[in-house]
Amino acid sequence: MFKLKSNDIGIDLGTANILIYQKGKGIILNQPSVVAVDNVTNEILAVGDSAYSMIGRTTSNIRLVRPLRDGVIADFEVTQGMLNKFLEVLNLKSFLRKPKILICCPTNITTVERSAIKDVALRCGAKEVFVEEEPKVAAVGAGVDIFKPIGNMVIDIGGGTTDIAILSLGEIVNSSSLKIAGDAFTQAIVDYVKKEYHLLIGQRMAEEVKINIGLVDAPDSSITYEVRGRDLVTGLPKMIVLTEEDSCAALLPLIKEVIKETKSVLEDAEPELSSDIINQGIVLTGGGSLLKNFDSLLERELNVAIYVAEDALNSVVNGTGMLLELIETNKIYGTKQ
Repeated sequence: MFKLKSNDIGIDLGTANILIYQKGKGIILNQPSVVAVDNVTNEILAVGDSAYSMIGRTTSNIRLVRPLRDGVIADFEVTQGMLNKFLEVLNLKSFLRKPKILICCPTNITTVERSAIKDVALRCGAKEVFVEEEPKVAAVGAGVDIFKPIGNMVIDIGGGTTDIAILSLGEIVNSSSLKIAGDAFTQAIVDYVKKEYHLLIGQRMAEEVKINIGLVDAPDSSITYEVRGRDLVTGLPKMIVLTEEDSCAALLPLIKEVIKETKSVLEDAEPELSSDIINQGIVLTGGGSLLKNFDSLLERELNVAIYVAEDALNSVVNGTGMLLELIETNKIYGTKQ
């Protein structure tokens, strides 16, 4: 058993955002997983919000990097540099105050990818590292008691991956991970506007569309959002108006893939677990779960009650803090890597 100190932290190392939880303080950081790098010196110039504000506005000597792809580390050095910057700003690392870190990973990643996540945390000055799978952490953060001999199901739709899992006795029994999530939804809007309106819009504009009129069922054509970009015919700036119908047309094909994979996970479940899930329902977490009418569509397709977590955006990072407390009191085992 270890004593959880105030600088021990949980990290949701997301494709879109990185969140850090500190004992006694809660969430102390929530910033985009974006890094600005000098093309000549490879020096990290900015991370998080500062780097995100440069998207679409950089000069030739600066490149913007998203070091995490599909929930795993795509650029080891940049990820390490980004984490180092955040931990230094938060004053969470020093020779005498090395934090213990619990960090999340998607389900079904390789041993090499899991090791890479652990190595990054260790190189950033962690004294000890714990690695847990995201749907397990998300379920805990959503208030689900996963440690009883009862089947619970969670669908965590993050930035890079959608993780679908059935849990019992504190472990994942059945699971699947799709590379269809928030980033894919954003790109689908970019592609749709380009195809249907011959307008090129940026990722930030598409993100605004997703947040403001993103939905996957029962669209209302009277609800609109102004979109600005570059006309692909004239090359000039142009503004158009999108409706919820446009948003639904862009997003629904991807949501159907999520539903299909959810059904596949359910079909592989033991009858007793299926019975529990009918009683317990399915919990949705992550930013993607907030798409309008997604819960009602899923409920109709699966014939199971669907519940969106109260703090869906922060379920994973909140869960890291709760699991760290449970590790401290020896209430969970097998977490230490």
